[in-house]
Amino acid sequence: MAKLRVTTVQSRVLLVVLVLFGAVSAPGQDRATPNPQLASKEINSRVETLLKQMTLEEKIGQTVQYSAGFATGPSASKLTYDELVAKGQVGSMLNVVGAEKTNHYQHIAMEKSRLHIPILFGLDVIHGHRTTFPVPLAIAASWDPGAAETVARVAAEESRADGIAWVFSPMVDIARDPRWGRIIESDGEDPYLSSALARAWVKGYQQGDLSKPDSVAACVKHFAAYGAVIAGRDYNTADMSELTLRQVYLKPYYAAVDAGAATVMTSFNSINGVPATANPFTLTQVLRKEWHFDGFVVSDWGAVAELKNHAIGDGPTVARKALEAGTDMDMEGDLYGTVIAAQVRAGKIPESVVDEAVRRILRVKFALGLFDHPYTEAGPAYAATEQKREIARKVADETMVLLKNDPVEGVGALLPLTAKAKTVALIGPMADDALDLLGAWTVAGNKKDVITLKSALQQRLGDGLLYAPGCGLLSGEDESVLNSVTFTGPEASVNQTLPDDSKTIAEAVETARKADVAILALGEPTNWMEGEAASRVHLGFTGNQEKLLEAVVATGKPVVLVVVAGRPLELTWAAEHVPAILEAWSPGIEAGPAVEDVLFGDVNPSGKLPSSFPRSVGQEPLYYAQSPTGRPAHGDLSHLPRNAAEKFVSRYMDEQNSALFPFGWGLSYTRFTYGTPTVDRAQVPVREIVDDHRPVVTVSVDVRNTGSVAGTEVVQMYIRDTEASMEQPVRELKGFTRVTLAPGETKHATFPLGFDELNFYNLDMKKTVEPTTYDIWVGGSSLATAETKLKIVE
Repeated sequence: MAKLRVTTVQSRVLLVVLVLFGAVSAPGQDRATPNPQLASKEINSRVETLLKQMTLEEKIGQTVQYSAGFATGPSASKLTYDELVAKGQVGSMLNVVGAEKTNHYQHIAMEKSRLHIPILFGLDVIHGHRTTFPVPLAIAASWDPGAAETVARVAAEESRADGIAWVFSPMVDIARDPRWGRIIESDGEDPYLSSALARAWVKGYQQGDLSKPDSVAACVKHFAAYGAVIAGRDYNTADMSELTLRQVYLKPYYAAVDAGAATVMTSFNSINGVPATANPFTLTQVLRKEWHFDGFVVSDWGAVAELKNHAIGDGPTVARKALEAGTDMDMEGDLYGTVIAAQVRAGKIPESVVDEAVRRILRVKFALGLFDHPYTEAGPAYAATEQKREIARKVADETMVLLKNDPVEGVGALLPLTAKAKTVALIGPMADDALDLLGAWTVAGNKKDVITLKSALQQRLGDGLLYAPGCGLLSGEDESVLNSVTFTGPEASVNQTLPDDSKTIAEAVETARKADVAILALGEPTNWMEGEAASRVHLGFTGNQEKLLEAVVATGKPVVLVVVAGRPLELTWAAEHVPAILEAWSPGIEAGPAVEDVLFGDVNPSGKLPSSFPRSVGQEPLYYAQSPTGRPAHGDLSHLPRNAAEKFVSRYMDEQNSALFPFGWGLSYTRFTYGTPTVDRAQVPVREIVDDHRPVVTVSVDVRNTGSVAGTEVVQMYIRDTEASMEQPVRELKGFTRVTLAPGETKHATFPLGFDELNFYNLDMKKTVEPTTYDIWVGGSSLATAETKLKIVE
C-alpha cells in the first residue's frame, strides 16, 4: 500500500511536480518582516538618500497614480501625462500596456524629471495576462495551489514583457454571496482554502525575489472585507464583529502578506462605519503593527475622492484621513496631488507622514530593480504557443467540477460519453461564444485565442456533431439590462440584436431529437454581467435559457448540462431533471478542449466546489461553516412543519437549509472510499500546543480507489471545537490534499494539527487554544462522515 505524507497542502500541475505549502501561521508580535527584501539595509539606505533630495511636491508626486489607458471610471488628471511625468508629479501609471507605451513615459521620467525616479506601471492581471486562464474562482475549484502559482508565474512573465511590473492581484476577499459579481475574482467562501491559494498566487508572481526580471509585485486586494458587502451589492458597506473580521475575513490577506506580498489595495466599502481607505485600524494597527507589512498601500480607483460620498469630510479632509490612516498612493482620486501639500505647509499634516508613504513606495521600486533597469525591451508579438496552451488546458482540466452524473437507461452513468453516442447535439448560446468563454476582466486577453466548445467537438466528432444556438444569452425581457450597460473597456461588448428565441428554441428541439445525446452549454454573460459592478438578485440562467433547457429535456433525449459562469448559479430545476451537470466556470482560451477532455473521459474530473451552490437565492449568503444555534434544524425538513419540534427550529418554511451542492462537492468517474481516520495522540496538553506552534498531532486516513479507472480525489479534513469559550462553526476546513489513485490502489494521507489549525479568537481578540474536545472528519466534501476525536487537556 502506497503512503502519502501530507503536511498541509499538496498539489500538482503541469511543470510543477509537487508543491507543498505550510499552514497559515499565527501573527506573533515579535515576528520578523514578511518580506526581507523590502526591509533590507541596502534598499532602505538608497531610499533614505533619495528621500533627502526630494522636495515636498516631488514626494507627493510619488503618491499619485493616474490611468493613461483603459479605465473603469472617469479620468482625474487635468494636465497631460507627459507634463505630469516630467514634473515628477506622478509616481505610478496604470493601464499603459506594451514596451513602446511604457518606455515612452519611462524615458520622460528618467531623462526629464529632476531626480530620475522611474514610473511603476500597474495593471489588472486577474487570471492571466495575454494567456487567459480560467477565472480565479475556477482555479480555486482545482483545490490546487500549484495551479494558482503556475497561472501567476506565466502571467508575471508576460506582464513584465509588456512593461508591467505591478499586477493588481490576487483578490483574496472571502466571498459568501454569489449575488456579488466579484465572487468571480475570489477563491470562494473558506478562509483556509483561500489562504493556501493566496500564498500560491504571491509566490508565483514574486518568486520570493522582486529583482528578478520576470517577477512582478503582487497587490493583495481588497483590504478589507469587500466580499462581505451587505446584500451582495457592490460598493456597499460591510458590517460585522471584530471577531468575524479576524477569524474569517482577514485570514487570506494575512496569508498573502506573510508570503511577502509587496503591495495591498484598499476596498471601496466601509467596515463598521469606517471607510476602508481611511481606516487606521485595518491599515495601521493590523497591517503594519500586527503583521509588520513593509510594502505600500494603494487605494482602489477613485476611492480616496469617493470618501467624500461617505460623508466623512471635504476633499482636503478625506485626503488627510486616508494618508494618515495608511493609504500611501491615490489611484485616480486626484486629491493627494492637489490638496496634500497645502495641508503640510499649514501644519495640518506632518511631513513625516508623507515621508513614510514615499518610503514605502520607493522600497518597492528599488526592490523591483526599476532604478537600474527602467525600460522594457521590445519583443515579438504575443502568440498563444502550444506550450502555453498546454499549461492553460491542464489548469482548466483541473477546475471542472462534475456536479451530477446519474445513470441513464441502457447507458449507466451518462458521463463520460462513449462510442454509443454516435450523434451529439451541441446546443446553447455558450457553445460558440469565445468572448464569454474567455471570462470577465481580461484586460489583455483576446477572444481570437479561444477555442470554443463547438470548435473542439467539431474536430473530434466531425459529421457526428449537430449544432443549434438555441437562444440568446438575453431576451426581450432583458432590454432594461442592455440599456444599463455603458462599460466600454477591452473586450466588453453587448450584442443589442436579440434573436427570435421561440424560433431558435424550436430548431434546437428538432436538433436534439436527431441526436443520441444533447449537450447544452448555458450560463450568464460572463464578460460584462460578472466582475465589478455586476451584482444580481436573480441567480438563474439569463434570457430564455431555462426555457430552452426544459424544452430539450422534454424530448426525452439524455442531456448533459455544461454551465459556463463565474459564480454559483441557481440550478434547482436542472438538478432535479438533468442527469449530468458539469460546472465549467469561465475556462479561458482552452475552454473547448478542456470541457471536451472531461465529457469524453480523457480527463477524470477532480474539481471541488470552493463555494456553496444555493437551492434558492433567498438562502444567500450561504456557506458551510455556519455558527451553531440553540435550535438547530435536523434533517432536510423539505416539508412544512408537522409538529412543534419541526416548527420552532432555525429553518425556512419553504426551502431546505442546506446547499444544493455544498462546499467541497465534486464527483469523479471512479469511486473513492475512506477508512476510519485516526489520531496518533488521543490527548494533548493545551500548554504544549500554545507553547510550541509546531504540529503536535497527526490525523491519518486510508483512501482507496474502488472504481475501474484512475482518478484524483481531493481529501478534505474538517474540525469542530465542541467546548469552546466562544461558539465555533459547526465545521471548519483545516487540511486538504490531492491524491491520485490507480484502480484498486490505497494511499495513506496524513494531516498535521497544531496551534495554527486549532486556535480561535477569544473575547479579548487574542488567539488561543483551550481544553476541549475536537470532532474531526475526513472525506471528499464538507459532508464528510468518517470521524475521529481529539481531546485537549489541562
